[in-house]
Amino acid sequence: MRSLLFVATLLALLPACQRDADATASNASSATTDFAYSEIGIAELQARMKQGALSSHALTQAYLDRIAAIDDAGPRLNAVIELNPDAIKEADARDAERQAGRVRGPMHGIPVLVKDNIDATPMVNSAGSLALANHRPKQDAFVIQRLRDAGAVILGKTNLSEWANFRSLHSVSGWSGRGGLTRNPYVLDRSACGSSSGSGSAIAASLAAAGIGTETNGSIICPSSVTGLVGLKPTVGLVSRNGIIPISSSQDTAGPMTRSVADAAVLLAAMVGRDENDRVTANSVGRAVFDYPLHLNANGLRGARIGVLRGKMGSDPAVDATMERAIATMRRAGAVVVDAQIPTEGQWDAGELDVLTWEFRSGLEHYLTTRGAPMGSLAQIMDFNRRHAGDEMSYFGQDLFDQAAAKGPLNDPLYIETRSTIRKLAGEQGIDAALQAQQLDALIAPATAAAWKADMTNGDPRVPSGYGAAAVAGYPSLTVPMGEKQGLPLGIVFMGTAWSEPRLIELGFAFEQLSKARKPPQFLATAAVGSKKR
Repeated sequence: MRSLLFVATLLALLPACQRDADATASNASSATTDFAYSEIGIAELQARMKQGALSSHALTQAYLDRIAAIDDAGPRLNAVIELNPDAIKEADARDAERQAGRVRGPMHGIPVLVKDNIDATPMVNSAGSLALANHRPKQDAFVIQRLRDAGAVILGKTNLSEWANFRSLHSVSGWSGRGGLTRNPYVLDRSACGSSSGSGSAIAASLAAAGIGTETNGSIICPSSVTGLVGLKPTVGLVSRNGIIPISSSQDTAGPMTRSVADAAVLLAAMVGRDENDRVTANSVGRAVFDYPLHLNANGLRGARIGVLRGKMGSDPAVDATMERAIATMRRAGAVVVDAQIPTEGQWDAGELDVLTWEFRSGLEHYLTTRGAPMGSLAQIMDFNRRHAGDEMSYFGQDLFDQAAAKGPLNDPLYIETRSTIRKLAGEQGIDAALQAQQLDALIAPATAAAWKADMTNGDPRVPSGYGAAAVAGYPSLTVPMGEKQGLPLGIVFMGTAWSEPRLIELGFAFEQLSKARKPPQFLATAAVGSKKR
């Protein structure tokens, strides 16, 4: 499964934009160099506001203007699905607090985009589905409340693969019935992966200071990798899922998608916290450190022991060559890098899909009935899709919904046994065993392939991925840009044991500072690439 992409079919360009399909970074006019806040990190923005050289109002308005110019009138990335009508009001409130001497923290006044499966008032939360196009939750998700308490300005919602790529094994990565198709800003005919495609595309294109994605299996790591971002998928239980449209209680989590490791650390610190309405977060007590920015250590690779998952290489010589350069960089920084393997690799695959389909209906219906959604059951949503097949099922069906609808209750002994088995295979007997065998701090692999060409007819190619074990185990993973292939970003993924986010941040930050691999996209400013729905 890729990006909770399973075998998800790739997003493709509409026929009207085929003339732009071969546009690449090398021949595209820049839509980024004339924007004052392109590639500016959270700390620098915060410093400017502290000095009085910038206000949250001005910054928020600049991003809103950029979204209008780039995401609406320009290349039509289809990254932002809805704007927060109260964004300027929120920014003004943060400015007033600053003037009164109250600064809530490093996120104070910083505009953030969030994925459209997370409750954020007063906006719709739809998972990209027309079935929930009128669902306006009355309260924020716990993680949104945490961000607002930290002073963040919620700028808007980002498009996603509909139902986070869990409607069909043949779903289109980056497509939703409500939002249309999200494009990769590096090359417009390439996938932005999924399911957090809108967050990836938007933050890569500097449509906000930072973004929030969600992941079940790869939905933060894959889109971050192919759009040149840092993506951090936390340990399950570190960040509350309350108020997030779910797939799996075993694997779901929200996490940062940013242009730097430093920004990811700041954003993560604002997101974590125990929530009485998500009992899994009780496991974070004593393990959530809340000081992730203190682990931004440029010497973090010195003395580290890192295992390379060579079994995840060999599919693309360009990716392999980039990975070898990354390994050499780590060794020069003082890390010991050895070959490693996960002894149980792949043994969880069939069981994982079983567990996810088992958990989906129960979790979804709990969300629908407790968050005031206009529909209360999976059966109602499936019926809606059949009645609106022209809008919802032109490209793929709902076979995963069919599988989920046929599953029994979560007290079924077979479900309980399967869930326990696959988590052990990926976690204790997988990642942990590999780490312990050679006293390693982390495992590394290419995150995925370079972004592949969109093909609505034939769908996604099968591409390699390096993050599956961490997703199934519920362990953290961090992707950092490591280079490019013909202008398309490539990411490296760091994986560790449960609650090892501080160490992964140290390793990722040190690597990032040495490699300086991220380059902003240079996308066509005048391309017309399909419909926009908001």
